[in-house]
Amino acid sequence: MFNNFLEVERYFNNRKLLGIKPGLDRINTLLQLLQHPENKTKSIHVAGTNGKGSTIHYIKNALIQNNYKVGVFVSPSPNGLTNYMFINDSPIDEQTFVELLNVMYPVISILDERNNHPTEFEIITVLAFLYFAESVDFALIETGMGGREDTTNCFLPLLSIITNVSRDHMAFLGDSVHKIAYHKAGIIKYKTPAIVGPMPDEAMHVIEREASSVHANLVRYGQDFQTHGTYYTHFSWKYRLYNILNINLQMVGRHQQVNAAVAIMAIVKLIELEHFIDLDLAIKGIEKTQVPGRFELVHRKPQIIVDGAHNEAGIQSFIDTVKTVDDDTRFKHVIFAAYRDKDIPAMLKLLQGQFETITLTTFDHPRAATISELSNYVNEENVFAIEDWQKNIETVLNSSRSATDYYITGSLDFITKVKSMIAKE
Repeated sequence: MFNNFLEVERYFNNRKLLGIKPGLDRINTLLQLLQHPENKTKSIHVAGTNGKGSTIHYIKNALIQNNYKVGVFVSPSPNGLTNYMFINDSPIDEQTFVELLNVMYPVISILDERNNHPTEFEIITVLAFLYFAESVDFALIETGMGGREDTTNCFLPLLSIITNVSRDHMAFLGDSVHKIAYHKAGIIKYKTPAIVGPMPDEAMHVIEREASSVHANLVRYGQDFQTHGTYYTHFSWKYRLYNILNINLQMVGRHQQVNAAVAIMAIVKLIELEHFIDLDLAIKGIEKTQVPGRFELVHRKPQIIVDGAHNEAGIQSFIDTVKTVDDDTRFKHVIFAAYRDKDIPAMLKLLQGQFETITLTTFDHPRAATISELSNYVNEENVFAIEDWQKNIETVLNSSRSATDYYITGSLDFITKVKSMIAKE
């Protein structure tokens, strides 16, 4: 049993040594022995290569605007154990985390004695369901990786959402869009509505086949519901008899229009399922949404924008967004760091030619690509490598180049560290 949060952190650090273990048998056993807390909350399951976090934020704010209390489970955590789970915008407090882990500990010990040790992420996921069970009206659950075999795929949701499918986590999910879509489609459940964002045809065929096999009502962006509007923060939305005009987002980029459209569709589906939601209030919540780390302005002089574009599709959306807000008179510099298991060559190929200069760097994380690993993929005069990212950021902050825009992108973990440093400075 645990007396304080420091003991909890030590426990989870040791638990990390178990790594990633496939299968849902451990988490299902934990949930069963704890009287199924996952069944006590109305939950929405969200998968996708990109856009999960933004879509969840839009839905969360739409529900909060309707005076609902909303649980949010995200992974990876942006900042420590308590930032995996939130109620509205507040992370779980350390004391509550300790108390809930003490509730779970005897059950975890049973599996340990059977030599079927639950992983760190399995324990955190179950703890989130315990936390939400008595505290929230709705819970929004983000998959960790993939969907079909993901630890979070252990409950029956009100809705399943797949934001998009592109190449990422290929070491775990497969080396083709077809294989990755198969994993994402695994969150679609029997006779449960499913909403999907824009997909390559190959991925859509896989998802449509999965939905048909479990008799799930599938609602598709671009076919069943649409957006119209060339300026990405201002658009209209249409689905059957619904026709919402003049939606004005705070978030920038074509991909954010799509994420917001998927979120609106989720709210409309909840209304169709007879949950009391005022759609006009929901739209107000969506319109005022701003997501940390998603094309976020964190410093003005010099101008620094951070964006957690952590795979090839994310980098493309990042570049497209840069083009919508920047002009040719300003010098554009990008700083990049990523996990080594990402498709780094494809990401760097996209960045080259879009920025006057590129700095490659690394950060303290076991999965972070080293400077030498990154440097293997580029050999251009305008690409520089700097080992110490903190000194690099200090140099940027002290820069007097008023006509330069600095962009920092790549791993979400890296972005979080950069934001924390800039906030302290």
